[in-house]
Amino acid sequence: MRIELVKRKEHSGVMALLSPVIAVGSTLIAAALIFTLTGKDPALGLYKFFIEPLTDTWSLQEIVVKATPLVLIACGLAVCYLSNNWNIGAEGQFVFGAICGSFLPILIPDFANGATLPLMLVFGALGGAAWGLIPALLKTRFNTNEILTSLMLVYVAGLLLDYLVRGPWRDPGGYNFPESLIFSDAATLPVIGDGRMSISAPIAVLVVIVLAVVLAKTLKGFEIRVMGESPRAGSFAGFSSKRLTIFAFALAGALAGLAGTMEVSGSLNQLLPTISPGYGFTAIIVAFLGRLNPIGILIAGFVLALSYIGGEAVQASMGVSDKITSVIQGLLLFFVLACDTFILYRLRFVKSRKSAGVPEASHV
Repeated sequence: MRIELVKRKEHSGVMALLSPVIAVGSTLIAAALIFTLTGKDPALGLYKFFIEPLTDTWSLQEIVVKATPLVLIACGLAVCYLSNNWNIGAEGQFVFGAICGSFLPILIPDFANGATLPLMLVFGALGGAAWGLIPALLKTRFNTNEILTSLMLVYVAGLLLDYLVRGPWRDPGGYNFPESLIFSDAATLPVIGDGRMSISAPIAVLVVIVLAVVLAKTLKGFEIRVMGESPRAGSFAGFSSKRLTIFAFALAGALAGLAGTMEVSGSLNQLLPTISPGYGFTAIIVAFLGRLNPIGILIAGFVLALSYIGGEAVQASMGVSDKITSVIQGLLLFFVLACDTFILYRLRFVKSRKSAGVPEASHV
């Protein structure tokens, strides 16, 4: 007997809407099982992971801080995936954007005025876009696999950052620690309230609104959807797959680079060897959990940000491994993709009758 996936002629719109809920519910069950297998109280673990951070003002602000880069990066990735371009290198675009956005306060620290922060954000977006254009140009010019090239560039960007903060950009007065100068006040994002939440949060919301309008109401949004679903039909309509690939990667890189610059100029206030807990990879989960829709991504971003804060909470209070966050995030992506698979396909069990040797199929 063998199992086959057979494409459904029609798929349920209701199940498409419910699949993120089912995926989250399945993840909760899997998380409870993990806590049980590690000898921890599953009820207490789930409470501290998913509920307790929502009851504290400081934790809520931290959730917003974590959600902001996730939402920005995932919005850019959604454009790539909708256009059938598989950008897996947002982490590298995030890091390189942070590097480009930081050279002004590090190399020219005396340049501290009202133009400093806007220029940093522009340089960060341009740097992220340039890093994203590398796999796009390789794909359009040489037909290389953008999954591999974008992913490999993540490690290049990470090593470049490590070299800079340990070498030419290291703070000479930092007691030999691998870190850059502390950014000046002019190079720091204004804070909202008394926590770490900055104006990067409303900027992310603005990006969500603009992108939602573009995808739903403009010709460019129509082009993205058509080329993603049927490149041949798009070519008949006069759309260029190469130009769209360059546009999608540039936009995704720009948003990731902008998120990287806002991270170092807001939450960190300097460059460090590691500036991201994996935002670029987690944003892939956010994009799919949000159904590649900007509004859905905004909601999904808060769900995944909750996993970061909850993971820190169970690590501190229950002695759980710091890898628990990555495991639960990975399970969430697995369940999201599994739900989508069963929405689009059905299982068919095929067995052969020994007597006649004729295959017999049953459907699920």
